[in-house]
Amino acid sequence: MIILITLIHIFVCFFLIIVVLLQSGKSGDIAAAFGGMGSQTAFGPRGAATALSKATTWSAIIFMVTSITLSVYASRRSGPKSVLQGLQNSQNKSQPAKPAAPAQK
Repeated sequence: MIILITLIHIFVCFFLIIVVLLQSGKSGDIAAAFGGMGSQTAFGPRGAATALSKATTWSAIIFMVTSITLSVYASRRSGPKSVLQGLQNSQNKSQPAKPAAPAQK
């Protein structure tokens, strides 16, 4: 089961990279570099969702679900462990220092 989820996760990773790189920016022309937006909204006009944007959304959702699933499987398999679990206790073999004798007058 973990191998199948890992393979899906790797495939979705590569697919997500390719889909994001294929998309063009919202305002990729030279006017956008100098603030020449066609609309007065904060992030520009929102266009209709294209097939690439829908593919990006769904692949991101699948990526997040597989990431969470793999992390849950990994934590269940290994169990809770402490970072210091493998260290051995160092026992102090030296004796504490004796207090100094009071000074004589």
